[in-house]
Amino acid sequence: MKYISTRGSAPALDFEGVTLAGLASDGGLYVPEEWPQFSEHEIAAMAGLSYVELAVKVMTPFVEGSLTAEELRDLCTRAYGRFSHAAVTPLVQLDQQQWILELFHGPTLAFKDVALQLLGRLFEHFLAKSEDHLTIVGATSGDTGSAAIDAVAGRERVDIFMLHPKGRVSDVQRRQMTTVRAPNVHNLAIEGSFDDAQAMVKRMFGDPEMASSKGGKFRISAVNSINWARLMAQVVYYFAAALQLGAPRRKVAFSVPTGNFGDVFAGYVAAQMGLPIERLIVATNVNDILHRALTTGDYSAGSVTPTAAPSMDIQVSSNFERLLFDLNGRDGTALAEQMRGFEANKAMQLTNSQREGAARLFSSARVDQAAMSQAMSWANAQCGYVLDPHTAIGFQAARDAGIDAATPVVTLATAYPAKFRDAVERATGVRPPLPARVGDLFERTEAFEELPGEYDAVAEYVSKFATPSA
Repeated sequence: MKYISTRGSAPALDFEGVTLAGLASDGGLYVPEEWPQFSEHEIAAMAGLSYVELAVKVMTPFVEGSLTAEELRDLCTRAYGRFSHAAVTPLVQLDQQQWILELFHGPTLAFKDVALQLLGRLFEHFLAKSEDHLTIVGATSGDTGSAAIDAVAGRERVDIFMLHPKGRVSDVQRRQMTTVRAPNVHNLAIEGSFDDAQAMVKRMFGDPEMASSKGGKFRISAVNSINWARLMAQVVYYFAAALQLGAPRRKVAFSVPTGNFGDVFAGYVAAQMGLPIERLIVATNVNDILHRALTTGDYSAGSVTPTAAPSMDIQVSSNFERLLFDLNGRDGTALAEQMRGFEANKAMQLTNSQREGAARLFSSARVDQAAMSQAMSWANAQCGYVLDPHTAIGFQAARDAGIDAATPVVTLATAYPAKFRDAVERATGVRPPLPARVGDLFERTEAFEELPGEYDAVAEYVSKFATPSA
C-alpha cells in the first residue's frame, strides 16, 4: 500500500514511512493511494471475530508491505490487552434506537487509547529496525496528550513533547499527562488555545532547523490524528459496532462528537471500504466551524470559546482536509491552493462538489451548553447512564437527527465521565468516581513547563531536550 499527500507534491510513502513521518513534507496529510474494498460477503464473514482478529482483518490492507499479518496481530494483542473490558469497545443500548459505543476502556479513559496504544507499539517496532530516534511533538485539547504519553512513556528511541493550552483542559486530563514521570516525557503548558498549539506543531514539521525532512536535527513525528496510522486504527470500531447491529444486511448511523474531524473521518473510511453506513452525524459544540462548513460551505475560523467539552474547543479541524481532498477528485494541486488560502485568511468557501459530496453521507449539528446538559440529565434519569460532556453532545445530535426508526444510531462515547466530573455533577447531580486503576491520580506529583504561546520558545525547549536523529 502506498500513501499520497493531500497537497500533491510530497513523495509517496509506504505504511512504515507515513507512520514515522506524520505530516507530509508539503504540509499535507497522507491518505492511501486507493481505498481498500471489502465485499458484502467478506464483511459478513467478520461477524463474531474477537476485537484483535477484526482489527487484523480491517487493517491488513493498509499495512501491506510494512507488516505481516502475524506482526500486526502481535502488536494488536499487546495494545488491546491493556483495556479493562474484554470486548475492548463494547456497545450499550439506551433505548429502542439509540446505542452508545464505549471507547473509554483504555488506560487513560478516552477513545484516543484505541489508536495510540497501537501507534506507540508501531513506533517502537519500526524504530528498532533502523536504530533511529524519534521526536514526537503533539498538541492536545485534552485526551490525545495523556493517551499518547501513556503509549510511549519509557519506550526506547522516542522523546515526546506534548503541548496543552494552559488552564483549558480538565484537572483529570491535565494530571493524566503531568504525573507521568518517565524521562522521555515533556509536558508543555502554553498560553493560548489548542489551535495555537496545533499551529506550532505543524510549523515545526516545516522548520529547516528542526525537522530532519527539511535538513534539521530531529526526526519529528506526530501522534495527533494528522498521523494516518492513528486514523487507521479508529476505523476498526466502526466495523465492530455495525457488525453487532446487523451489518452488512442492515445499515447503521453514527453520531460522533468531534473537533479535529479525525474520529468521524475514520467512519468515512469505513464507508469507503464497503461498510453500509446510513449517515455520519458530525456533532459540534459552539465552536462550530464543521457545522457551518457542512451546512453552508463556510469554513472560517473564529476565536475559540472555552466550554465544558474542552476536547471540542477547536476552530481549525485538521482532518477535514482529508475529506476535502477526496471530495475534490483527489486533485492535490487544487487542494493545496485552497488550503493556502485558508491558512492565509482563516476562511474559505467549499466548492459545490465538496458540499454535495459531503451531503451524501454527512449531516451535522451544533449543540450548545444547555442542550448538552439536558442530554446528560435525560440519559441519567431515563436510562441510568452517565454521559461525559462530549458524548452528550453526540447523543443529543443523534436524538435530533431524524434517522428512520428502523436504523440503529450509535453515538461514540469518547471519554469516561469521571474525566469531567464537575460538568457531569452540574448536569446530573452525580459526581462519578475515577476507576480504581487511576484512583490515586490526585495524590501524584505533577511536572510541566509553562511557556508563552510563541513558536520560538517551544522550538528552543524541544531543541534543548530532544535527541537528534541518527
